[in-house]
Amino acid sequence: MQRTSHHDLRAQFRALLASNRCYHTASVFDPMAARIAADLGFEVGILGGSVASLQVLAAPDFALITLSEFVEQATRIGRVSRLPVIADADHGYGNALNVMRTVVELERAGIAALTLEDTLLPAQFGRKSTDLISIDEGVGKIRAALEARVDPDLAIIARTHAGVLDVSEVIRRTHAYQAAGADAICLVGVEDFAHLEQIAAALSIPLMLVTYGNPKLRDNARLAALGVRIVVNGHAAYFAAIKATYDCLREQRGAEPCELNATELTHKYTQPEDYIVWAREFMEVKE
Repeated sequence: MQRTSHHDLRAQFRALLASNRCYHTASVFDPMAARIAADLGFEVGILGGSVASLQVLAAPDFALITLSEFVEQATRIGRVSRLPVIADADHGYGNALNVMRTVVELERAGIAALTLEDTLLPAQFGRKSTDLISIDEGVGKIRAALEARVDPDLAIIARTHAGVLDVSEVIRRTHAYQAAGADAICLVGVEDFAHLEQIAAALSIPLMLVTYGNPKLRDNARLAALGVRIVVNGHAAYFAAIKATYDCLREQRGAEPCELNATELTHKYTQPEDYIVWAREFMEVKE
């Protein structure tokens, strides 16, 4: 079987960033998914933090998975992958020093690129899960990540949530991360092309969008013209696997077909209500 070095995969990802095309990621949540994605011709994959939390812990995306657990899954994928894989490294699992450790471990795992977001994680009780850290702290994390990497072809992608800020603040943040040396900017929550155009005008490095299939952002040629090189539409493959597993096991037990969809099944078995109760019990600050 053909094998490709981790450095070569990173060089491939750099070539994608340097191209004039827009590429869509495959959700690669385990080694089999990585092999399937490469065989089907996908140019790039992504290991999502939320998916890793589901697969490793059967837990909702509440920043519960640890760095070591995430790296274990990334390492399994890195052993066999023949396409470059982006790791959703969340907030770097802590402060700037934790970010350095995150970069070291994911680079050794064979990841081609990683996103670092400026979300305040874990979310404080009673606060929005989209609260952000300061720009200065975000810049410090990007600089720490660049200092920690050994292979200069490992791409460090700064991620921010464009859907919860005024466009002027998004521009201020993304420009600061670009100036700090980020190799690309990842945007979540972009509403439409008008919104994207305002943000992209202030940047000279490639863009990555997390769109979750937003129908207002489906023109690949227009995305590419605005500097978008990577698009993440979500992780439908993994949720389809959850649904297929449930249906198969129900059939083996002789049960009638169930109408629950993948989203409902995920909610049922991750039991987020329990975590919300525990958060209220143990994290709420009593006056």
